[in-house]
Amino acid sequence: MKGLLFTYALTYGGAGASLVKPWYGLLIYVCFAIIKPEQLWFWSVPEGNYSRIVAVGLLLGWAAGGFGNWRLGQAATVVCCLIGYMAAMVVSAALAVASADVSWQIVETTAKIVLPCLAAITLIESVAQLRQLAWVMLLSVGYLAYDLNLDYYANGSALDLVWLQPLDNNGSAALMDLGVGLAFFMAFGERVWWRRWLAFGLGGLMVNTVMFSNSRGGILGLLVTGLMSFLLVPKRPKTYAMLALALALGFRLAGTETIERFATVFRAKEERDSSAESRLALSQNCLELMVRHPLTGVGPQNFPLIAEEFGWPKGKQAHTTWLQIGAEQGLTGLALLLGYYGLTVFHLWDWRHRLARFDPWLVDLSRMITASLVGFGASAQFVSLQVVEIPYYMAMLGAAALKLASRSALSPPQITPRAAVAAA
Repeated sequence: MKGLLFTYALTYGGAGASLVKPWYGLLIYVCFAIIKPEQLWFWSVPEGNYSRIVAVGLLLGWAAGGFGNWRLGQAATVVCCLIGYMAAMVVSAALAVASADVSWQIVETTAKIVLPCLAAITLIESVAQLRQLAWVMLLSVGYLAYDLNLDYYANGSALDLVWLQPLDNNGSAALMDLGVGLAFFMAFGERVWWRRWLAFGLGGLMVNTVMFSNSRGGILGLLVTGLMSFLLVPKRPKTYAMLALALALGFRLAGTETIERFATVFRAKEERDSSAESRLALSQNCLELMVRHPLTGVGPQNFPLIAEEFGWPKGKQAHTTWLQIGAEQGLTGLALLLGYYGLTVFHLWDWRHRLARFDPWLVDLSRMITASLVGFGASAQFVSLQVVEIPYYMAMLGAAALKLASRSALSPPQITPRAAVAAA
């Protein structure tokens, strides 16, 4: 019943408020995109167009306000890559080799991610708004982790729930990898003690979810996220204490079965299981399609429709996000999507002193985005996650931070001692 009231209140209240203040609609839309209330609370929330209703209010309010501020500064190249990726997907769908109808469905789904990202980047005008959006994302992913942990300890299995579809255990683990970086650096940059420990606690739930997901790719992504966090954080006693606590928690949560399964990644070819071998074969199939169709690919979500050509059953996913995108949307689409993520990380690093000058917290935000996206990049190599929202939203936060910092680009840097320490 609580889920139903929560969903209805945010849907209709948020849609109405969005007409005047589209920012509220954006926060609600991001929350709904992550938790998917009609699936999360499937026993009480009937199927409905909750996200669509909020999106209509958001887009109408955005349009009424002149579509936000498009003086993007250093974020312009990032936004161009995102728009270019959407355009490349449209071209690829029009030239799909198996089913254009299936491709257009993916185009529609992706547009529901891209348009709110553009709205957010152009609507964000303050660091306070960035913090609000980051907390909405953290609390949404954290609630999913909390619910998964409850179900796991109650029933012994958490990753077969209806509301997680179409994500399997690997997709769920990749989702949590993104959340771990988000949680750690939100805790690290938080000044209020109870919010710091809330973020840290939610991060612990996410780590535990990865551990019982039985996903080798998810654990690899978690390790990469941890390594990037170690490299990025300032080297101070407080920092080392937080990292040590996080590592101790990770080792405590990793059981013998989890460690043994992850160790199979390093076995010789003749000792690998069928799952690992099939992923290598699928990756080779994707590379072959990239050679055959280098510019536009075979069409979004068309790989499962032609999988029979390679001896797989029809409907087989490639289980590798990046190579499947390359096979389905060509090198053009792959390059533009990687540009969206990669240029965000590059510009955040290149502009770290400018970010610190504008607001020291933006440096923590840039570390969070970098660690999360790099960790996600590693885990997504082992699962098909073309239309998962959170990585888009992480890069969106980075683009908005770059837009804000660009406001000080015309004046010479005057870095305060606190900002210098933050950027170090």
